[in-house]
Amino acid sequence: MTRPAPAAARSLSRSVSLGIGRVTENALGPYQAAVVRIGFSATWLLFLLREFPHRQELYGPDGPWSWDLAQQLTADNGAFTVLMWSGSQIWFELVYALAVLASLLLLLGWRTRTLSVVFMVGVLSLQNRSIFVGDGGDNVLHLMSLYLVFTRCGQVWSLDARRAREARARVLFDPAPDRVGPALWTVLGLLLVAGTAAGRLDGDPLVPVILWGMWLAQGVWWAVSRRGRGGEPRMLLDIVGNLVHNAALFVIMAEACLIYATAGWYKIQGSRWQDGTAVYYPLHLDYFSPWPALSDLMSSSGTMVMLVTYGTVIVQVAFPFTLFNRRVKNVLLAVMMTEHAVIAVVLGLPFFSLAMIAADAVFLPTSFLRRLGDRAARARVRLVSRLRGDGRAEPDPPASGAPDEPAAGESAEPPHVGFKA
Repeated sequence: MTRPAPAAARSLSRSVSLGIGRVTENALGPYQAAVVRIGFSATWLLFLLREFPHRQELYGPDGPWSWDLAQQLTADNGAFTVLMWSGSQIWFELVYALAVLASLLLLLGWRTRTLSVVFMVGVLSLQNRSIFVGDGGDNVLHLMSLYLVFTRCGQVWSLDARRAREARARVLFDPAPDRVGPALWTVLGLLLVAGTAAGRLDGDPLVPVILWGMWLAQGVWWAVSRRGRGGEPRMLLDIVGNLVHNAALFVIMAEACLIYATAGWYKIQGSRWQDGTAVYYPLHLDYFSPWPALSDLMSSSGTMVMLVTYGTVIVQVAFPFTLFNRRVKNVLLAVMMTEHAVIAVVLGLPFFSLAMIAADAVFLPTSFLRRLGDRAARARVRLVSRLRGDGRAEPDPPASGAPDEPAAGESAEPPHVGFKA
């Protein structure tokens, strides 16, 4: 057997060491994680606001899918939903309001570690209460709300990032302790204890394990941080946090690829997709025709219908195989996002399209996201200056060449962050 040359062995060892160092020393994709956070929280927030007048019919205790029927179903499948803790109208209104508030605060990036957990609870509670409500995008949102809990999604483009910068600026002058984080931790801990003692967390153990695990991890992180900002325990938490974040971001990417791959291969097996006429039929369904004139215009050309039908299948099947070619991947990514935007308008599925665009955003290039963030920051500065009407411009926002926030949790922290609840 031929033994590898020493130089080749050293090169392989060095590459492995660099790879391990990269995934343990840094939380990769801070801008991608931020845009996923913003995308999914905005999608859920807009859905809840649009359906606010119809919330009783969708999720209320007296809706068509009654509280008793939902209780029987959740007793069989063990699905997690806090709406089944009580059948009162007050409890329903409170949960719905908290779901809206959690979506808004997560969108803004306030206490992202805690709010990502509360956001997940709101999504699961409402969706599992009435599983027959949704258009496909709810399944994506359901899964991504679970994955988002394990990411450091507030490193950039968040109020947490601003708070961390301000804390670093005044650390020598006014080292005020963080009181909001421990207060949130205490309140959520009391709710967890009460829910567990009352048997409300019985059923499928996945969500209770996540809730308790994140809560305990947050407590460990706070205890270690109080003992000092250095030392081996803090380094260990940094490594674990980075590994968990990077693994969760990889799962989000894999989930998006799996969605497109399965959708594309199932389409190939359909006769209507094979003969190039599949797109024609939903354009003539009343439920998917909010703009009949536009649907008729698109379906009037047989060539256009055929090109869109075959193009959809080709793009969905090919996309996972293009991830190793940046240019091709970016082209197909733009095509898929455009396709979802068209679906939102033509077929009247805005929230499905927003959910898929948010999932696609995890593959956007970092350079593009940085430029987008810089332009948004400059536009905000100009808008604030005009609203003030004094002609004075605010200082330029910090460049987005590096993450703004060293921590996605409850207190200002140094660049590497551990696993926090």
